[in-house]
Amino acid sequence: MAKATTETNKKPAKFASIMNFIREAKAELKKVTWPTRRQIWYWTLVVIVFTLCVSLYLGLIDFLLAWLFSALLG
Repeated sequence: MAKATTETNKKPAKFASIMNFIREAKAELKKVTWPTRRQIWYWTLVVIVFTLCVSLYLGLIDFLLAWLFSALLG
């Protein structure tokens, strides 16, 4: 019987700790400096351009190595 009372005492403590965590998380999120819409568009454009440049570079290297190996082995 004593075991049942200790289990019921743990449930409210767990619920309270979960609620405390949620309150603290919301408070921390209010402190965050969120980027503006313009900053988001700018950095998205930077990522897209960088990705295109890297893919073109890797594609060129792949093409040249494929041509070189086919010339050597072919």
